[in-house]
Parts: sequence; structure tokens; C-alpha cells
Amino acid sequence: MREDTYRHKGMRVRLAERIEEAGIKDERVLHAIMTVPRHFFFFDEVFVKTAYQNRAFPIGEGQTISQPYTVAYQTEMLQIEVGDKVLEIGTGSGYQAAVLATLGAKIYSIERNQKLHLKAKKLLQELHYDEIIPIFGDGYEGAPAFAPFDKVIVTAAAPEIPTKLIEQLRVGGLMVVPVGEKGQIMLKITKISDTEYTVEEKGKFRFVPMLKGTK
Repeated sequence: MREDTYRHKGMRVRLAERIEEAGIKDERVLHAIMTVPRHFFFFDEVFVKTAYQNRAFPIGEGQTISQPYTVAYQTEMLQIEVGDKVLEIGTGSGYQAAVLATLGAKIYSIERNQKLHLKAKKLLQELHYDEIIPIFGDGYEGAPAFAPFDKVIVTAAAPEIPTKLIEQLRVGGLMVVPVGEKGQIMLKITKISDTEYTVEEKGKFRFVPMLKGTK
């Protein structure tokens, strides 16, 4: 385990306070933001103070670590319960997965970029996030070998609702996904039967695009 761990707690507390002021109310989500050491999830050298700003930052390979508010917002929408089996599309740095794992979920996290996948896998092992299973693969295909999932979270902009991922949800399960090519609408999708689902619009966001295949 890397040495941090209480030294930057004050910065995490202040970050959680800013996120709460922005509208996040779930105390468990705020506690997770206060718990996960975000500065470990920047692959390049970065000032610790920068890591705890409420903004996105590049992590290489054309990808970003999401704004903490966005991480908290998607997490709150998922309504995580202890023991939930979650499919994450877009591991990136591993920060979102770490927040979900802190809430007691088991995460199957897919990353299409092999360099990012290997970096995140190594970091998550170092930090002992044993509840996270990193997978190198195409997010559009999901992880059918591990389905069904209680929840699915997509951390990149899908051009349309990814129905193949809905197929991997259990009935009653939730998916949170930003959809659109130029500015996205965050959607909360509830699977109500094997062939039906409902869609709720939950605000405008901006994400890097969800790409097909592996790299």
C-alpha cells in the first residue's frame, strides 16, 4: 500500500464538501470521495493540490480522469448496494472503480487501451482494491462471461444507447450512460423485463467518446 494516507485527508474532505454544495447528497458517496486518494490515480507527476480540484485532467492516451463531481453524480445515480455486481465500461485510471468498490460493490472494469489497462491494473493491485477485476477488451461487447450484472456504468460518451450492455443487466438492474456525440445527456436506464427498459434523462455532461475495438 502506498503511503498517503491520512496526510491528504483534509483535501479530500474539502473536495467532498464542494461536491455536496454542487448537489450530491448521498452520504455514502461523499464518504467514498473522502476515502479514495485521488492523487494516486494520476499516472504522471502532478501536484497533490491539483489532484483535489473539482475538474477533469488528462491521464494520457487521449483519456481523462473524470471530474470528481461527475464521478460522484454517476455513482449516486447507480444506487450501489453492498455486494452489487457492477460492470464498468472505461477503466481509465481506475478512480471511478475505486469509488464504487469503496461502497462495497464488486467491479468488472473494461478498458480498451492496453497501456491504460496495465497501468490501472498495477495501481489497483498496489492499493489492494481486490474487489476490482480489470479486463482488457472492447467496452461495446461488455463482459458476457460474467453477466448478469446488477449495475452498469459507462464512463465515455456512447453515440447511442448500447443495447448489448443492457442485455447483460439483470431484470431490475440499472445502467448509467452518457449518450450523444457533441455534448451528452446522462441517461439512467432501468431494465424492467428481458426485452424492455425505461430511460430517464439526468442532465448534460461532456465525456471523451466511447470507441470500438481495442488498442
